Amino acid sequence: MGEKTMPPPYTGGCQCGAIRYEFSCEPLTVYTCHCTDCQKTAASAFGMSVRVKAENFTLTKGEPNSIDIVADSGRTKTGLFCGDCGTRVCNKPGANGPQVVVKAGTLDDPNWFRPIAHIWTRSAQGWFPFADGLPKFETAPEDPAALNELWDAHVAGG
Repeated sequence: MGEKTMPPPYTGGCQCGAIRYEFSCEPLTVYTCHCTDCQKTAASAFGMSVRVKAENFTLTKGEPNSIDIVADSGRTKTGLFCGDCGTRVCNKPGANGPQVVVKAGTLDDPNWFRPIAHIWTRSAQGWFPFADGLPKFETAPEDPAALNELWDAHVAGG
């Protein structure tokens, strides 16, 4: 088995605690994203993303604000963030996408996973070393299932 050590549900929230969430399923995938939006959201060189089925994601406290963003891909996504502290907790691709992309740094215990790939590497900071040997995608994979398959192999110990 891969690096995952704790069973669902997984919980998290914003920095001030006004927004809380949980998801009751295993992630579909976990990856680092080097797109310009993730760099801005994380205030860092990349963002860590945990993709889950929308039907298993629940806001348990508070009402987040939202912002529609045109991603590097040209598609619109909706970011949910705390109106008090400004922490972005997740993105919802498309108007009612079937998945939610949780910002890994907002999890109560983010230590249970490891990313399986780097995406949007064409936007990566020039100094970033990519020394971990993970697969790299210049943009996002044409088929989002490619990242899910890499995660499944990781969890299975491959």
